[in-house]
Amino acid sequence: MTRPEVSPYKLASVLLQYPTAPIFAGLDTLVAAVATVRPHQSRDAMAGFLDWLGKTPPAEVAEHYVETFDLHRRCALYLTYYRFGDTRRRGMAMLSFKTAYRVAAFDPTDDELPDYLPLVLEFASLSPRGEDLLRSHRADLELLRKALHEANTPYAGVVDAVCALLPRLGRRDLGLVKLHWEKGPPDEEVGLEPFAPPEYMGMGS
Repeated sequence: MTRPEVSPYKLASVLLQYPTAPIFAGLDTLVAAVATVRPHQSRDAMAGFLDWLGKTPPAEVAEHYVETFDLHRRCALYLTYYRFGDTRRRGMAMLSFKTAYRVAAFDPTDDELPDYLPLVLEFASLSPRGEDLLRSHRADLELLRKALHEANTPYAGVVDAVCALLPRLGRRDLGLVKLHWEKGPPDEEVGLEPFAPPEYMGMGS
């Protein structure tokens, strides 16, 4: 019996979330699902990450996750953070995510900001509009990928896998990556609220 393929975006979404007990309990299932992923660059990158996950004590993985994503500004799992920090410009940049979710009738949790990468990846596994978001924020993904490699974390492999599913960086994106990689996330200037007219902010009507 042929095992059904799982969306590589869904797999990446799961792997980039905080490592809870169910992830470790389902390692065999994850390994089997990753074996179906195409292209092979994505499959190999995810398989390498799962190999590390299976060999590392859960408490150590959790500690590494917090150290990587919560304590390093450059490694934040928010697609607009690297370029805009916590500024009003970032708030406006997030409108594209909210709009895409609304149009596709996707109702995400309110626990995370709309540019949270695992959330965007889950959306991409359900709707072509999600992949469009990833494509339009390809430079932001690349900034995160470079930061994770600089931090020498196995989580870089998961973002490598996502990037392998998308087109290569164009000239404009390469310019954005070069500019913002040198600068890093901007210093916090103002909070995110209010950053757009109220009618744009609700996920509902």
